[in-house]
Amino acid sequence: MAVETLSPDWEFDRVDDGSQKIHAEVQLKNYGKFLEEYTSQLRRIEDALDDSIGDVWDFNLDPIALKLLPYEQSSLLELIKTENKVLNKVITVYAALCCEIKKLKYEAETKFYNGLLFYGEGATESSMVEGDCQIQMGRFISFLQELSCFVTRCYEVVMNVVHQLAALYISNKVAPKIIETTGVHFQTMYEHLGELLTVLLTLDEIIDNHITLKEHWTMYKRLLKSVHHNPSKFGIQEEKLKPFEKFLLKLEGQLLDGTIFQACIEQQFDSLNGGVSVSKNSTFAEEFAHSIRSIFANVEARLGNPSEIDQRDKYVGICGLFVLHFQIFRTVDKKFYKSLLDICKKAPAITLTANIIWFPDNFLIQKIPAAAKLLDRKSLQAIKIHRDTFLQQKAQSLTKDVQSYYVFVSSWMMKMESILSKEQRMDKFAEDLTNRCNVFIQVGFLYAYSISTIIKTTMNLYMSMQKPMTKTSVKALCRLVELLKAIEHMFYRRSMVVADSVSHITQYLQHQALNSISVAKKRVISDKKYSEQRLDVLSALVLAENTLNGPSTKQRRLIVSLALSVGTQLKTFKDEELFPLQVVMKKLDLISELRERIQTQCDCCFLYWHRAVFPIYLDDVYENAVDAARLHYMFSALRDCVPAMMHARHLESYEILLDCYDKEIMDILNEHLLDKLCKEIEKDLRLSVHTHLKLDDRNPFKVGMKDLALFFSLNPIRFFNRFIDIRAYVTHYLDKTFYNLTTVALHDWATYSEMRNLATQRYGLVMTEAHLPSQTLEQGLDVLEIMRNIHIFVSRYLYNLNNQIFIERTSNNKHLNTINIRHIANSIRTHGTGIMNTTVNFTYQFLKKKFYIFSQFMYDEHIKSRLIKDIRFFREIKDQNDHKYPFERAEKFNRGIRKLGITPEGQSYLDQFRQLISQIGNAMGYIRMIRSGGLHCSSNAIRFVPDLEDIVNFEELVKEEGLAEETLKAARHLDSVLSDHTRNSAEGTEYFKMLVDVFAPEFRRPKNIHLRNFYIIVPPLTLNFVEHSISCKEKLNKKNKIGAAFTDDGFAMGVAYILKLLDQYQEFDSLHWFQSVREKYLKEIRAVAKQQNVQSTSQDEKLLQTMNLTQKRLDVYLQEFELLYFSLSSARIFFRADKTAAEENQEKKEKEEETKTSNGDLSDSTVSADPVVK
Repeated sequence: MAVETLSPDWEFDRVDDGSQKIHAEVQLKNYGKFLEEYTSQLRRIEDALDDSIGDVWDFNLDPIALKLLPYEQSSLLELIKTENKVLNKVITVYAALCCEIKKLKYEAETKFYNGLLFYGEGATESSMVEGDCQIQMGRFISFLQELSCFVTRCYEVVMNVVHQLAALYISNKVAPKIIETTGVHFQTMYEHLGELLTVLLTLDEIIDNHITLKEHWTMYKRLLKSVHHNPSKFGIQEEKLKPFEKFLLKLEGQLLDGTIFQACIEQQFDSLNGGVSVSKNSTFAEEFAHSIRSIFANVEARLGNPSEIDQRDKYVGICGLFVLHFQIFRTVDKKFYKSLLDICKKAPAITLTANIIWFPDNFLIQKIPAAAKLLDRKSLQAIKIHRDTFLQQKAQSLTKDVQSYYVFVSSWMMKMESILSKEQRMDKFAEDLTNRCNVFIQVGFLYAYSISTIIKTTMNLYMSMQKPMTKTSVKALCRLVELLKAIEHMFYRRSMVVADSVSHITQYLQHQALNSISVAKKRVISDKKYSEQRLDVLSALVLAENTLNGPSTKQRRLIVSLALSVGTQLKTFKDEELFPLQVVMKKLDLISELRERIQTQCDCCFLYWHRAVFPIYLDDVYENAVDAARLHYMFSALRDCVPAMMHARHLESYEILLDCYDKEIMDILNEHLLDKLCKEIEKDLRLSVHTHLKLDDRNPFKVGMKDLALFFSLNPIRFFNRFIDIRAYVTHYLDKTFYNLTTVALHDWATYSEMRNLATQRYGLVMTEAHLPSQTLEQGLDVLEIMRNIHIFVSRYLYNLNNQIFIERTSNNKHLNTINIRHIANSIRTHGTGIMNTTVNFTYQFLKKKFYIFSQFMYDEHIKSRLIKDIRFFREIKDQNDHKYPFERAEKFNRGIRKLGITPEGQSYLDQFRQLISQIGNAMGYIRMIRSGGLHCSSNAIRFVPDLEDIVNFEELVKEEGLAEETLKAARHLDSVLSDHTRNSAEGTEYFKMLVDVFAPEFRRPKNIHLRNFYIIVPPLTLNFVEHSISCKEKLNKKNKIGAAFTDDGFAMGVAYILKLLDQYQEFDSLHWFQSVREKYLKEIRAVAKQQNVQSTSQDEKLLQTMNLTQKRLDVYLQEFELLYFSLSSARIFFRADKTAAEENQEKKEKEEETKTSNGDLSDSTVSADPVVK
């Protein structure tokens, strides 16, 4: 704060009374408080927005990975700097060799092991065509050449290591020593040499166990033979074949005969030109043997114990070194040989890589037969027997092991969570770090190692000894795989905190190591005696100190261990100091490579060779759905072999192998879990919806219950480059099934809707609505069905004009089907309004056929002559008969027609003609119902539009807003749909008018003049119809109801329609037929009434009864005629009976003229108007 700039008035404030400080503190506190609140607020927002943000990493989503491996760009020469030049050189040479071995080992493990192991995979026996084997081997030759170069390089490195060690330990007393080696043991060098020998040994084992590789190789050689006979056919120059064959022979001899390791140890280690002497070097021989024993002592103590870390791998190296020692120096320590074999009791078999298992006893007996002879057969036999019993015991104790490891790993996870979530206390920082270090290494890593060993050894032993595994063992081993992945996930999930802790722990361990070394250094300096050896020790300790001051890289740790090999001579460290230092260095090794070591131990690449267990595992998961979440771990394990597969070289691309594997796993998953789950869920939903049918016993106390809903709470499982979402898979299956089955039977839509809702409630599945047009449960016949079979429909159904309903004429069931407007509307909703026009077209085709029959009947001579006679008769008598057509004449016509002949069913020609007209009328009634149904459907759809008078134009609104082209198109569609619905709901289409207009001109043409007689046949037809109608209604009260009916308005519709087509309403009305009928019946009724009055006095009971019946019959006839008259009048309204054809034509002309004039006016006026939408 620039006080100097203040005005003089403020000068008095310069006296410091402490108030400013108090204010500043208060402000700082407030600011701190605000920051805390703001941070927690941000955290809450973060948590609310996305649950994946936070300290915990999801193993399945890793766009970023955290690498903890220490790294620096310094070279060995930069790191190894002391005043002692000789020591510098020794350490540099050995460090460089060790680094070279590590690189070779890494290359073998990633590239060569996997390339060999996966050879021949990815192609099933069935998909292999003849010649495929040779093609695969052809692609593989280049890989074998690379392997050959690699093996040669390994030989050279082994040779160099042996020479470099032999040069340091010279037994020649005269020759000068490079450095004093008494008490100096470069154990690290031997360990590295052992690792390289293990690599060669593993390559031998892989090739030895690879039957496919050998078979293909033989076939490839045969192929070469046939090429040799005819090189031109294959497009190969003959001179190139010879060197190639030579090269193949070299490859076979070096790699495929199982002598990679043997050839290495049988090298000529003694230099011929007077260089380094090896086999005669007794000091080196002793040092070599001493180092093997020291390494073995460490291994023996820990192997088979819970604290075992990498002792098995080292044991393989020891066996390799022992054989190498024997090969060079030709001496065998029988006692030590026996000790080596005794380890077989603890570890009867060791997994070298993937599914390659190695038996140390076989190896030692085979490579050192001289020593094996000294042992008795029994002890060798005992090892083999022990292997069998070991496997049996393992199988029995597996379940118990799983349970105990389950508890161990769970409690370790809780420890990890509690330790890592606690804030580090500064006062107990060192204690806290030690605690964390122990939890990471001694618990987490050790569990991972022992679980991994159990799985690999057991599975591979079963495989190599070809013994069947029990289901229980399979399940137990799969549980162990899950635990293994759980440990890896735990480290991964808490990567952030682990990373933070690891760097602190490393520093802390380095600090401890430096303390120990500085104590020893002081001790050396305090001793004033000078000697070169003491100088070497001091230089080595200084080098170790300098190297420890820096990142804990592999190179630095290697240099420290080599330096300490020199620095620990001359008792510089007391025994109680040396051991803790070694422990600290071991911990430093583990903690610096924690992530990589955990990854290696938890790598389940070997599962590829045991994937036969996967179906059994899935069946188990399905049966015990409670812990379905473990699927994530198993898929994570199955995913581990993907990086290894990328080194396959026998196919066009490794992608083929990956796809093959992906497909295989997915097929198994679908078959053993997903499809079963889908079927079970569907079955459960069906049974739940149909509980009323009591299909089977679903009492959970009797039949048990599986809570499959747990599968749907699983997060999607990552596999390859996609996610398997069980929830989405089942939802899609149900959606598809329900949709397809609803389309097959639309009337089941309600059941499937119920099942959808149940799926949501019970399993939390978000189902998609089918959006299929639903049918009501009493749908009746479908419009499509009627349309296709309209000829059957009009003959089997009877029409009721007033209720607009069709009733089935007869049925085999106890009920009759009916069809009303609602059914038709539902059908139209199902199929869309387009079906209406199609139906009218079908009806038109049907009417054409019927009118042809109608014309033939009217043209018949018998009928035509009678009708002409009747017309002539009516014209003659109409003036005398008050213009009424006589009832007797119609009755006479009816009787006369019967004389022309009768069908086997007892029907006259007039009966058949009446049926024809009824069918035509039914068809017209159906068209009327279609129109009403369409209106009904449209009005139901349009009810969502707020105001039909004022519908907004969406297209214009979208244009105004300037929205996208797709939106504009959608708006245009919406406008057209709305205008269609508005038009349909307002008026519908005049189908009757269309059907009149299409047939009328034809009917009225001169060539069809015979049809003009139709009006005169209507009276006898009505008479026939009334008689038929009365007989049908009387049958309703009888037991045998065949032919019973109470309505048949199709006849009235048909008559009205045909009269309109012929424009004969006036001619028919001129007959005054219904008046004539009424008068006739009223006259008869009055006569009967009169007679009753006369007879009532004579008291003749029988006669009275007869008269009552006669009166009843006359009443019924009169009532029936009245009904027909009303129906006909109603039907005529549809066809505008008030206008003749001439009047209609006149009206049409007037309308056209009006339109012309209005159009002319519009074109003259300047104001443009929108066209009127009808």
